[in-house]
Amino acid sequence: MSIRLPFFKSKRKNEDQPETIDKGPDHVAIIMDGNGRWAKKRGLPRIAGHKEGMDTIRKIVREANRHQIKVLTLYAFSTENWKRPESEVDFILRLPKEFLQLYLPELIENNVKISTIGEFDTLPKHTREAVQYGIDKTKHNDGLLLNFALNYGSRHEIIRAVKAMIEDVRDKGLDMEELDDDAFSQYLYTGGLPDPDLVIRTSGEKRLSNFLLWQSAYSEFWFTDKLWPDFTEEAFCEALDAYKQRKRRFGGV
Repeated sequence: MSIRLPFFKSKRKNEDQPETIDKGPDHVAIIMDGNGRWAKKRGLPRIAGHKEGMDTIRKIVREANRHQIKVLTLYAFSTENWKRPESEVDFILRLPKEFLQLYLPELIENNVKISTIGEFDTLPKHTREAVQYGIDKTKHNDGLLLNFALNYGSRHEIIRAVKAMIEDVRDKGLDMEELDDDAFSQYLYTGGLPDPDLVIRTSGEKRLSNFLLWQSAYSEFWFTDKLWPDFTEEAFCEALDAYKQRKRRFGGV
């Protein structure tokens, strides 16, 4: 299940016009990496890192809200993460319920709206029910959109979008000549959302790991060696400040 939000108009920049950034990003996407390594460094089981990382989410959501960011997309569980040990996968997929039990009142109070992208319907029932409860309880909020990428893989997303587009051409008379970047984007899980302005990855790795491949074509990237549980509000602000110093040319000069 993906939540499409018509109040966000998906708009791509004019790629011939450089943009000097004078404000913070509207959409920040984060690859939250390093939970397992954080735990290993402390002689703890990997699941301890995932639990610690949950509190980091709370801190960064607060900070993103303070900076009036419109969308915060968090890579919570990828389609490749199913390859991990069954016990670890089960623990990770029970964290949404724990997270919402602890922090949903705060999210509601701060006007945060919860959404998801990814193959939601194939997640365990307990995960779906917990997340859907959070979605329902925040559906009337119109502040920060907290967008969890759950059971998400960008290659699968793109293939799924192509199939849906072909069906519309075949069955609904969609004109092939009308298909462009904007039209294709509406078939993605993120249809209706702006592309991420800034993509952050923690833990020192410098790759996208099948995350928002189409959407991040012109995103700015910021990498840090900090493991996700150690990622602080100050580090997040450092990333936002670095973003403001960049010039976005979108293929121009």
